[in-house]
Amino acid sequence: MADSHGAAYGYTGSYLKTPSNGNLWSWLTTVDHKKIGLMYAAAMFTFFLVGMSLGFLIRLELMEPGTQFISAKVYNSVFTLHGVIMIFLFIVPGIPAILGNFILPLQLGADDVAMPKLNLLSWYIYMVGAIMALVSLFVGGGVPDGGWTFYAPYALKSDTNISLAVMAAFVLGFSSILTGMNFITTIHRLRAPGMGMFGMPLFCWGLYATSWIQVIATPVVGITLVLVTMERWLGIGFFDPALGGDPVLYQHLFWIYSHPVVYVMVLPAMGIISEILPAFSRRTIFGYKAIAMSSMAIAVVGYLVWGHHMFTAGMSDTARWVFSLLTFFVAVPTGVKIFNWLATLYRGSIEFRAPLAYALGWIFLFSIGGLTGLANGALSTDIHIHDTAYVVGHFHYTMFGGAAIGMFAGLHYWWPKIWGRMYNEKIAIGAFAVILVGFNMIYGTMLVLGMKGMPRRYQDYLPEYANLNFIATVGSWILVTGILVMLYNLVRAIKHGKKAPDNPWGSTTLEWKTTSPPPLFNFAEAPTVTTGPYDFTEILREAGVEEGR
Repeated sequence: MADSHGAAYGYTGSYLKTPSNGNLWSWLTTVDHKKIGLMYAAAMFTFFLVGMSLGFLIRLELMEPGTQFISAKVYNSVFTLHGVIMIFLFIVPGIPAILGNFILPLQLGADDVAMPKLNLLSWYIYMVGAIMALVSLFVGGGVPDGGWTFYAPYALKSDTNISLAVMAAFVLGFSSILTGMNFITTIHRLRAPGMGMFGMPLFCWGLYATSWIQVIATPVVGITLVLVTMERWLGIGFFDPALGGDPVLYQHLFWIYSHPVVYVMVLPAMGIISEILPAFSRRTIFGYKAIAMSSMAIAVVGYLVWGHHMFTAGMSDTARWVFSLLTFFVAVPTGVKIFNWLATLYRGSIEFRAPLAYALGWIFLFSIGGLTGLANGALSTDIHIHDTAYVVGHFHYTMFGGAAIGMFAGLHYWWPKIWGRMYNEKIAIGAFAVILVGFNMIYGTMLVLGMKGMPRRYQDYLPEYANLNFIATVGSWILVTGILVMLYNLVRAIKHGKKAPDNPWGSTTLEWKTTSPPPLFNFAEAPTVTTGPYDFTEILREAGVEEGR
């Protein structure tokens, strides 16, 4: 199908080099999955820079005790806005919308996603939700100030513009649901001839598990946010105790969605790591089926552990120990992945390049996030660290260290394929080293602060926490510097980088079998799959090396 489309419409070169592509209207009306992925990238990284700036402002305010730059009320709005932007506009939709859109059809050997027009509609819905979130800052009661969780009853009583922000999150959920439906259909219907479900690259498995979570869990939070809006507008008592409602019910409904959505952020990143490690160790990935099934296991078990966010909110002792036990089960499939990744590296012909640096950094940071999460899952320790800076540190190790660093790894891996240009390798690795140092200075310090008892979400703190907060703020300067250098290096490569070969890393999955960047319909000839996705036999034979040596 790919070759007939290409021949019929005369597209033989890069989709970025066809004459009509300079036309803004051609981008806004495109149904090409690659262009849609790039439009998502432009929007999301714009929001990411805004969210990062707000986080930087938070750290500047916390550099010393007392008020430095912003009042307590403004501080509440700033950290709410930081959370809403980073969670709903960047981390949750990020990898599936950007790299999933661009890479999934290529890895499956397809022309496009199953429903291209629905894919474009998903982008427009995302932009509508994002605009609603931005408008909420300037109309009504001003910037929302209740935190990104919009906890009741405060979200019901606040005089800020929480209603519009809540409805913006509701609209963004539709974009997530439609993208998940599209990816599930694409994976089931558009795999290349010869590619079974267990012949797919593991990035596809990560997106597949994620898509089911998007489709099943997102409607729950959508309904919950509508109930919040109805209570604010109509005075119906769902969550307000004064009206006969139950605020703990809100927390149950919110976390039934928001814990599985952690894996919407992380599972695609795990898929990226599963692509990078075999490529740079020249080994068939160890335990392919175990990694694939562990993705599905994480997706399933992730639905059952939401209560560990609520150990101090008020629930029965039986519910507490059941949720605690189930929480520890999530660690099992995650551990399966990490041990299989390490086994893949063992005795591999390792070539240390920038994507591998980010992948190894991801394993290190996410492992810390997972291990520190065990303290949150255990009843005795959670009572001590709940609502402290420890939770903030753990959250960022998991979400930023898991989702964002995973995205950075994927961008460095597929950037030559996306743009047909190579970035500066030394700058990329140097930027990663700076990011790693800054990241651990901020969030590692927060883990210590939390164990010492410093509460989160406060604009001020006791003098005994001053030294560690100063270290964390210096770490934020280092982290932001590293991220800006990394982004500059990638963006500069688009025009000034060396021309990339079609397969610069010697990878074996289908996206590397076409040109860099790919043509409009991806492949000059429809591919047929005859080997597994990580078969390096031919590449190693040409290099005179045996696999695993």
